[in-house]
Amino acid sequence: MYLVFLLIWIIFNEKFNVEILLFGLVISAAVFAFICRFMDYSLQKELRFYKKAGGMLCYVFVLVKEILMANLNVCRLILSEREEIEPALVEFSTDMETPAGRAFYANAITLTPGTITVSVENDRYTVHCLDESMAEGLTDSGLEQRLHKLER
Repeated sequence: MYLVFLLIWIIFNEKFNVEILLFGLVISAAVFAFICRFMDYSLQKELRFYKKAGGMLCYVFVLVKEILMANLNVCRLILSEREEIEPALVEFSTDMETPAGRAFYANAITLTPGTITVSVENDRYTVHCLDESMAEGLTDSGLEQRLHKLER
């Protein structure tokens, strides 16, 4: 957070010299100390964030890949000569440990085209799929594995 404050200070000043850098170091330290003291923030929380940042970045890349693949599947389904699309409601369970992990997984399912999370109750998900073929990757996906790693 300290580095973010310093970077914001430098960006808002529009120019960079030693005086601005030194003054920014002092101002950023003061704001960071204020946040640590009065807003329940600590260096341990910041270090945990930096440790998880790589995992979050991997999760975002996997999510974007899944969204692109689902887009292609929906386009293939629309442009195919099949006359009947067979929607399905799929129920499955996951072993996500936290409510935030469950919410992230439900949102990831909804973000991918062709699937919508209808309900989440504890560890039980109900998902509407545009076609039965889209229900295959829900239960054991790379997104779920990445979220498990981030929960720990």
